[in-house]
Amino acid sequence: MSAVRRRVVVVGSGIAGMTVAVEASAEHDVVLITKGALGEATTRYAQGGIAVVLDAAARPGVDDSVSAHVADTVSAGAGLVDPTVAETVCGDGPDAVSALMRWGTRFDRVDGRLALGLEAAHSAPRILHADGDATGAEIVRALAAKVRSGAVVVREQALVTDLVVRDGAVTGVVCVGVPSGLPWTIDADAVVLATGGAGQLYAHTTNPLVATGDGLALALRAGAVVADLEMYQFHPTRLAVPGGGLISEAVRGEGAVLRDTAGRRFMTEVHPDAELAPRDVVAREIARVMREQGGTPVLLDATALGADFLARRFPGLDARCRAHGLRWDREPIPVTPAAHYFMGGVRTDLAGRTSLPGLYAVGEAACTGLHGANRLASNSLLEGAVTALRCVPALGAPAPAVFEGEPTPYAPAPVSEDAQPMERAELQEIMWTAAGLVRDGATLSAASDTLAGWTTADDRTAASYEDANLLEVARLVVAAALARTESRGAHDRRDFPRRDPAFDRHLSWVRKGDHAC
Repeated sequence: MSAVRRRVVVVGSGIAGMTVAVEASAEHDVVLITKGALGEATTRYAQGGIAVVLDAAARPGVDDSVSAHVADTVSAGAGLVDPTVAETVCGDGPDAVSALMRWGTRFDRVDGRLALGLEAAHSAPRILHADGDATGAEIVRALAAKVRSGAVVVREQALVTDLVVRDGAVTGVVCVGVPSGLPWTIDADAVVLATGGAGQLYAHTTNPLVATGDGLALALRAGAVVADLEMYQFHPTRLAVPGGGLISEAVRGEGAVLRDTAGRRFMTEVHPDAELAPRDVVAREIARVMREQGGTPVLLDATALGADFLARRFPGLDARCRAHGLRWDREPIPVTPAAHYFMGGVRTDLAGRTSLPGLYAVGEAACTGLHGANRLASNSLLEGAVTALRCVPALGAPAPAVFEGEPTPYAPAPVSEDAQPMERAELQEIMWTAAGLVRDGATLSAASDTLAGWTTADDRTAASYEDANLLEVARLVVAAALARTESRGAHDRRDFPRRDPAFDRHLSWVRKGDHAC
């Protein structure tokens, strides 16, 4: 690492943002900005765990390797995973987990060894978890304590509204207080976006309210290259009651099965791995069965696991089910798919470097090429930790990342006099219908026209900034989905149902014209 001390601004406080902040604070002046409380991020809600191959060779009955993890990652990604990226991230996993444990994360153990779970599309149990089904919350607890105890300056309740760009390089951020709306600017030698995804694009999501695509919108406006925006992953199982939340894939990994309302186990007819098929396969089949049932949710049957096991292995989920009057040890529970993870994002290399000098992105806000068209379960926390650690030595490096292929330039249309004010709920319904689990050109085109005719309030409140970010991202997600005229992984086009070798590539975009910062 360079001996030059720099000011580093980190935006976001999930696993990626706090890892960068902790690691960078040893040699740099770090300011961490988060629009909510420290640790209020999608990471907090991660249940399943973190995928990593540790001492598999020394574990009786465990047949696993880093190369097997890489192969599973590449296979799940439907031809768009960069194998070199997968090899690096999977290979660096043990060091990243060691760092998390060194900073206080307590993973579950059985007989003194780290406990391993199995999730969909993994060829072996390799998922570390904490407190049964509260892995993200435990990681956030440990990292937040580490951040608080160190030299990191934390600015909570602050929303970054723009990146400062001078002479083609990012040199700071513009912020507003939440809810005060008072603005200020922070100069920086490096800005790291770790703002997570954009689940609030959709009517049904497992993401918290803070997931409004802020980092991606900031990077777009500044002129950074973005990629794979058509690739949004939908988790198969969200509890289908108001405020129900995610039901971890680890439940199916332990043996729970999916049934239709008649009690038929339908996934065995679709894929050899049944309930543990890749997420895109399971989510689409659930959606198909729901259409046949008139929209009624399917059922997740965990009754065979027993009350004691469910309460011990999944204490949070067990309590949630009971809070909703559901006894999942006695009867199946209703579940539906929901928007879960943005596989696209700001295009970066493995050090988080973007196409703009001074700008970095890590975690879900970034697109490294690891996830391709369908993220392998529990690779998200892994990528966040690994790329965050790799980012720190590159802070202040003079050259931006260079990517293969020319991005498609685009310029947002100017706001017309008859533009209509956007309602977030309307945006979410349109995105769910047009750019959700199943898509087609006509519906996407209609959505594009509608989104182009909307504008957002300019009242300098956090909500108006978030709405502007969502609208910006939604327009480009729809454009990307229109441009990929094939079906692959999470991107399913009814009018182009087959995979096309011509699209064995990432679709990248860059904002041009007077609207770019």
